[in-house]
Amino acid sequence: MKYKANSTIPLSDIKINDGYFNKYRDLVGKVIIPYQWDVLNDRLEDVETSHCIENFKIAAGLSNGSFQGAVFQDTDLAKWLEAVGFYLSSYGRDEKLEKLADDAIDLIEKAQQPDGYLDTYFIICAPDKKWKNLQEGHELYTAGHMMEAAVAYYEATGKEKFLNVVRKLADLLVKTFGDEDGKCKGYPGHPEVEVGLIKLYRITGEKKYLELARFFVNARGVGENYFLEEEKKADFERIFPDFNDYDPAYSQSHKPVREQKTAEGHAVRAVYLYSAMADLAAEYGDDELTECCINLWDNIVHKRMYITGSIGSSGFLERFTTDYDLPNDCNYSESCASIGLAMFGKRMAELTHDATYFDDVERALYNTVLSGIAMDGKGFFYVNPLEVWPDACMEHTSRAHVKSERQKWFGVACCPPNIARTLASLGQYIFCSREDGIDINLFISSETKATICDKPVIIRIDSRIPWEGDVKIQIESIDENDELAGEIYIRVPYYAENCVVGMKADNMDIDGAEYEISHGYIPLTLKGKSYTVTMKFDMKASFVHANPLVRADSGKVAIMKGPLVYCLEEQDNFENLASVFIKSDAEIGEEFDTSTFGGSAKLSFDGFKLSEEGWDSRTLYGKRSPHFDKVKLTAIPYAYWGNRQHNREMIVWIKEINHIV
Repeated sequence: MKYKANSTIPLSDIKINDGYFNKYRDLVGKVIIPYQWDVLNDRLEDVETSHCIENFKIAAGLSNGSFQGAVFQDTDLAKWLEAVGFYLSSYGRDEKLEKLADDAIDLIEKAQQPDGYLDTYFIICAPDKKWKNLQEGHELYTAGHMMEAAVAYYEATGKEKFLNVVRKLADLLVKTFGDEDGKCKGYPGHPEVEVGLIKLYRITGEKKYLELARFFVNARGVGENYFLEEEKKADFERIFPDFNDYDPAYSQSHKPVREQKTAEGHAVRAVYLYSAMADLAAEYGDDELTECCINLWDNIVHKRMYITGSIGSSGFLERFTTDYDLPNDCNYSESCASIGLAMFGKRMAELTHDATYFDDVERALYNTVLSGIAMDGKGFFYVNPLEVWPDACMEHTSRAHVKSERQKWFGVACCPPNIARTLASLGQYIFCSREDGIDINLFISSETKATICDKPVIIRIDSRIPWEGDVKIQIESIDENDELAGEIYIRVPYYAENCVVGMKADNMDIDGAEYEISHGYIPLTLKGKSYTVTMKFDMKASFVHANPLVRADSGKVAIMKGPLVYCLEEQDNFENLASVFIKSDAEIGEEFDTSTFGGSAKLSFDGFKLSEEGWDSRTLYGKRSPHFDKVKLTAIPYAYWGNRQHNREMIVWIKEINHIV
């Protein structure tokens, strides 16, 4: 069967050679994928047991035993396979790695039931409970990740076995769910299958998959809440005790999606749902759904998002709370949530052709997503706080979820393979095709083959971001007889100050070249057989304030350099970072240090530390005038914290005081 491509520009045509990202991306094939494969097979003695592969063996009848792990444990393998697919597309075919993936796919196929059903938890533990607990069961969530993985693997290898497995599964869903009489009117407790179905539609052309995705979105929150009604049935069995007294807002099912104005509930579920809504708005030309997505995005990034691009401020139920509630030392900010935010923002930029969505996509990718993985590829943050006092991160407290050291794995391990698949597919965020040209959204050094107005071209980006505001973009016709045609649309970052743009056609300066910014892009008409654009702008580190309604950040400042958020780490400074004060007019020194983090700009500036003089261990409160000592402070990129020494303090928002002399 002939399938059409799922991506606007195939990952196989995008080669990234970026100094900032490749120190992580190059680990995907060398370290991250092999390490995670060993974890999934329970081969590492000092790592929490996964049991993922063993569950599939039991479900396939190849092994005896009982299911272990979370109800959605299958998705760890699905996302691992998706990462493999993206890696093979981005880096080239790898016979040894493909053999591992093919063996895993064979195992998945053996575990699949004759009718197409595929979920090892229910196959092993509760075969009579299929589709009986959509609120908690994650069957549809798991199916969605399988679909995404199969599409990625097919695009990389052309092998159809995995795609046929998920098509059989998707066909079962089409028979089971929908508006028609006799079908289940339910929808997933954890959105994800909608994204998978849309990808499956785009690569197969089977409209029924797209229609089912639309059903799941449109049915959500309509009429009597499906999940509350489901609980009343005699055969309903609770899986997660936390879901007693279930709040439909947790799963974005409290009202129809088209009536939702604020981001509610579990942050990952929310942005996965919104990503599917944006896809559906594009497929159906649905202006109402587009407007809904715009409103939800605006609520997130203007009122419910951290400066690092992380979302989900509550450690309880990993959820959004209310506008401007952004605590720094007990927030959740799951790595998967920032990945979902990037997914949503990418789709919104493609839907609206508005580059400003990438301001926060970039924020998430450069900060929280990279914070979530150690620089050796073998440690992970599930939670991404903006302030850490290790001694206070105790079990059975409100900070129990906060870790000062990246973990080797998790019982619920959604984040590690999610980060792997994101790094491997980074190219999809750089470029986007539109009818008359190409959008350049991120300045990540790379080269791509693309087509503009039916003419093949090569686009090269040479970028010094995030360290310097210096970018060069070259577009050349592949056919020496072809003149370039069409447009390129170059995003102008919000942090680019005093931007100077130069343009050349066939290496000749374009006299009097002028440009204007439209929806965050500079639109440029291509000329000649080669076209070069240079951008130079100031990108000095600076102090940033939060909206005064963000109570946690009142009277504090953070530091940013381009897209990077910086932090103070105990190793470079001292204990009790909460006692630090700075003046927001302090001069920030910048030095590129080649000896740490594989090369990084360190920042230094003068500050003040609240003195402990006059206080002793027997005095907790007392009448004392504050005294400050002058100190020299050093800041590093937030993404890099915790990579040198463990169990050390870290802080992003620093107290501001401007009346100290």
